[in-house]
Amino acid sequence: MQLYNTLSAKERAALIEEAGKERLTISFYKYAHIENTSVFRNHLFITWNDLDVLGRIYVANEGINAQLSVPAENFEAFKKHLDSISFLENVRLNIAVEQDNKSFLKLKVKVRNKIVADGLVDETFDVTNKGVHVGAEKFNELIDDPDTVLVDMRNHYESEIGHFKNAITPDVDTFRDSLDIIEEDLKDHKEDKKLVMYCTGGIRCEKASAYYKHKGFKNVYQLEGGIIEYTRQVKDQELENKFVGKNFVFDHRRGERISEDVIANCHQCGEPCDTHVNCANEACHLLFIQCPKCAEKMNNCCSDDCKTVHELPFEEQKELRKGKTVSNKIFKKGRSPVLKFKK
Repeated sequence: MQLYNTLSAKERAALIEEAGKERLTISFYKYAHIENTSVFRNHLFITWNDLDVLGRIYVANEGINAQLSVPAENFEAFKKHLDSISFLENVRLNIAVEQDNKSFLKLKVKVRNKIVADGLVDETFDVTNKGVHVGAEKFNELIDDPDTVLVDMRNHYESEIGHFKNAITPDVDTFRDSLDIIEEDLKDHKEDKKLVMYCTGGIRCEKASAYYKHKGFKNVYQLEGGIIEYTRQVKDQELENKFVGKNFVFDHRRGERISEDVIANCHQCGEPCDTHVNCANEACHLLFIQCPKCAEKMNNCCSDDCKTVHELPFEEQKELRKGKTVSNKIFKKGRSPVLKFKK
């Protein structure tokens, strides 16, 4: 019985090309109490692998967090399977604004300690005691209220390319970093201000809303479905769009354009740009913003040193990488000193 992905990304991309069928990029999450995470994980993999689902799914005792793509022709079967799981019946599915058949190229279902890496050791608050969920129309009303404090619960490299107007965008590298900063900044307004939060799809806000209620905030709201669902509702209901720029997404697309505004700049030359890339040097793989001109000039690399390595024969590159471990935490996604125009 197959329980793990057996194809490389390159092999899978070729199969997708050959099939020529439309795929849907979807994300969803649900906080719930899952006792046997390994059994649940294996059940998901076996069923979804048969449906040609691809993506990155995290399962933990506190719930599930999924970003995936599924062939359009298999969507109903996929939805039927979700509905057969009690706590996932009628779960909200965020459908991507911009579709890409190659948004995911492998099926990875992993058991984690938590579905959101929050770094919290405080087990006394109930993650299901969440704030008030609001749709796009009510959200627009709330953020126009002078008694509202609007907070972006995403990291710096996400809000750098797009955010809601007048939002507080903490300059943080992790979700955990933002929790204490926001509490400290708003400690004098736990009762007189409305704390309204948003993120990509809602999962971080939901945990944050429960955390801030636990910390004494009286009026806590979150944008239901995050930026993805907001964009859909704005279009369907013909509402004013208050989001400027791109929404960063965690798949091969790296971003969905929500408005035509380009609010970021190329980290190498400073020209307006909001396209995230990974350094082509596999020993680096730094996430940063790069314009087409710099991409051509730098051979898709973040620095001259990486460009030199990337231009070496493949076997020589492998030898240089041997025995070395490089983590994104070292570079903190766009904060490398080699980038002249980083945020």
